[in-house]
Amino acid sequence: MTNERKIRIGITQGDTNGIGYEVILKTFSDPAMLELCTPVIYGSSKIMSYHRKAVGVQAFQTNNVKSVDYLKENLPNVVEVCSDEVKVELGKADKQAGKAAFQALEAAITDLKKGKIDAIVTAPISKENIQSAEFNFPGHTEYLEASVGEGSKALMVLFSEKIRVALVTIHLPIAEVPKAITKDLIKEKLRIFNDSLKRDFNIQGPRIAVLALNPHAGENGLLGKEESEIIAPAIQEAYEEKILCFGPYAADGFFGNEKYRHFDGVLAMYHDQGLAPFKTLSMGEGVNFTAGLPIVRTSPDHGTGYDIAGQGIAQPDSMRQAIYAAIDIVRNRQRFDQAVANPLRKHYFDHSKDNVVLDLTKDE
Repeated sequence: MTNERKIRIGITQGDTNGIGYEVILKTFSDPAMLELCTPVIYGSSKIMSYHRKAVGVQAFQTNNVKSVDYLKENLPNVVEVCSDEVKVELGKADKQAGKAAFQALEAAITDLKKGKIDAIVTAPISKENIQSAEFNFPGHTEYLEASVGEGSKALMVLFSEKIRVALVTIHLPIAEVPKAITKDLIKEKLRIFNDSLKRDFNIQGPRIAVLALNPHAGENGLLGKEESEIIAPAIQEAYEEKILCFGPYAADGFFGNEKYRHFDGVLAMYHDQGLAPFKTLSMGEGVNFTAGLPIVRTSPDHGTGYDIAGQGIAQPDSMRQAIYAAIDIVRNRQRFDQAVANPLRKHYFDHSKDNVVLDLTKDE
């Protein structure tokens, strides 16, 4: 990204039978959004028009193009990516809609890798319907780690103004969680979370709470030994690496007593342990962020909304917050990287001599 243009936010259409287009349309019905970024919507102008009429959103001008090379900064841009005629059947789970969602995602990722856009915001997909030979992943997070991670590991972070929650395991059956929880994995996620809180959220010296796996944090081994044998040792070793992490905390009391207010982030052991309280606190305004990768990707914290698709009642707040967050994270990374790019040289002052400075970074 250069300083000569506004931040370009790529927005994937998501499942074409869900509420993705509705929240996108409602978001960019506000022309003030164009002052913050150049939106690049990967999808189909025809499908967008269908959704607009179905939900009663007033028409507004878009720049419909075949390539990201022909964008206009003062308009929402629609990059036509659907290779086949897609039939929209609102509220229906359909493989065709999943294929269209993948085509949009693939096109956005391609342009992101080339530096033609600066971040992506993904509208919701159906994890079942998008499955194919090209997309054999439980969700966006795992796909992005494989396609653009360059060896880096991804971390799912859900955040709002109230709380930030990261997950050790993501889309994993609950029966498989205990054996997946290892000391090394927890330490890996703590490092990624700590770095992200600093670089992406501009938090100095972040404090991270780590949740227990078992009820009552294992009750001294009576209800499980993962806390004493895996989680607590991981916390101690990470703390020795100067990561300010604390716990393990029993999840029910931690959220019930609002202890999360005293921390910059919370690391949960599995999906529902972290996301159930998060969505109770922040549903409709939360953002899903994929931390740990060289690219910036955010998403609304809701799903495809098949049950309300086409009814005109989907709220755009989470989509709007996801776009705001993508812009903020791009800027925070720029500032952080500039700040650490040229550190001051280390100097040693020899007080036995007058005004002598030894530069220890050079060979004398």
